Amino acid sequence: MTKKILLFCDPGIDDSLAIMYAMLDPEIELVGIVTSYGNVTKDQATANAAYLVQLAGRNDIPIIPGASNPVHQKEMMFYPEIHGEEGIGPIRPPSNMQYQIYPFDTIRIIIEKYRNELIIVDTGRSTTLATAFILFPDEINRVNSFYVMGGAFFVPGNVTALAEANFYGDPTSSNYVLKFAHNLTITPLNVTQFAIITPDIVDTISKNEKNVYASMMAPVFEYYYEFYKKSVPGILGAPIHDLLTIILVKNPTIVDYIYYDANVVEGIEARGQSYIDLRPTSKPGKTGIATTLYYEAFIEEFSKVMLPE
Repeated sequence: MTKKILLFCDPGIDDSLAIMYAMLDPEIELVGIVTSYGNVTKDQATANAAYLVQLAGRNDIPIIPGASNPVHQKEMMFYPEIHGEEGIGPIRPPSNMQYQIYPFDTIRIIIEKYRNELIIVDTGRSTTLATAFILFPDEINRVNSFYVMGGAFFVPGNVTALAEANFYGDPTSSNYVLKFAHNLTITPLNVTQFAIITPDIVDTISKNEKNVYASMMAPVFEYYYEFYKKSVPGILGAPIHDLLTIILVKNPTIVDYIYYDANVVEGIEARGQSYIDLRPTSKPGKTGIATTLYYEAFIEEFSKVMLPE
């Protein structure tokens, strides 16, 4: 049975690679993509998702625009030096591209259709997912499980010294999701920063004629890698944070977990910092927080899907 995933995202290079992987994996059925602000604006994220879907000939997958800004409006930060001006490195969707977008209520319809079969994965700011919790509380309780890419537990952040970008972007919404999501798994920087793909892997994928995204891989990766070579001197490739979150849905054993209830700081000085209570009197929680990545298993799974025979 395929894993039915409703993906909340903000493509973004790593979100885009996660979409490519999900589109190519025969064991994953992407039943909808919900787009929002984050790495780029909501409108650009929506166009990017539609473009990737069209390249695979899958116009049947609903594209659902979500939030345009966080709950507490701040000056939003976009990252062209990381993801490119339009989000997929040097790749730009055609300016005359036509695509259909679906109303927000489509989220409820999808949940009603799949119920306990549905897995929700959130690889962007959690504003849109928190809104879905508020609008569709009965329906959201029927979802099988949730996977959220975000946080940095006792390791440095990537947007500040303390905070990871998704939790920093809307800590209020992140806290809401962490509190109310059941069967929740978090993939923080603890593991995603090690989910590195290397130039040799990308070169091999680029030569695979059966991969519809093959021609995009090298230019997109090289753009991303250039940023990481400057920010993490000596790094051998680029970490694809959101990709790992998708892979865990059907390969949960490629990481180790601890189980605690997680929280996100909303105050200004430590905004976006994720933490758990490790005091001797505290009790473990139900949220699985990924802590250690088995890299070879990650690369094996990624290569198997991205190199179709």
